Amino acid sequence: MRNTLITIFGTVLVPCILHILVPYVILQGTSGLVFPKMGIIEILCGIMAVIGLYMVVWVSVTFVRRGRGTAMPLLPPTKFVAIGLYKYVRNPMYVGLLLVIIAEAIFFRSIWLFVFASLLWLATHTYVVLKEEPELARRFGDAYKEYLTQTPRWIPRPPRKMGA
Repeated sequence: MRNTLITIFGTVLVPCILHILVPYVILQGTSGLVFPKMGIIEILCGIMAVIGLYMVVWVSVTFVRRGRGTAMPLLPPTKFVAIGLYKYVRNPMYVGLLLVIIAEAIFFRSIWLFVFASLLWLATHTYVVLKEEPELARRFGDAYKEYLTQTPRWIPRPPRKMGA
């Protein structure tokens, strides 16, 4: 139950701050919150945002069910998870979060939201490389080290066979 509550907290609060509050503040401080006319680009942005949100929710649910933990550093998974979206990319939650922000940047035609997405990616990349991946390698050993060699960090691709 605790894992579920922490996951709901992290799945709702963090994305709301990163996807709604920060972009709103950025847009209000720059060009204002101006909604463009709906066209194919705006529809594609909506699809991209939905895919990104799906990725965030999928990872959160998977960590509770399969990893016996959460995506939040407060209560990390106790089991190594390399199924579903994790077969295609090592960081599907971060990729999902960034997809939503990039979709917003395109939708609102805001260079400042692109800057925000870029800075967020840089901070996330630094955290992943310096803290998260070494910690996961210590916790999950050879299985995780093999996973690192087979699965890309940021750009999804079809899975390779482990040990190949």
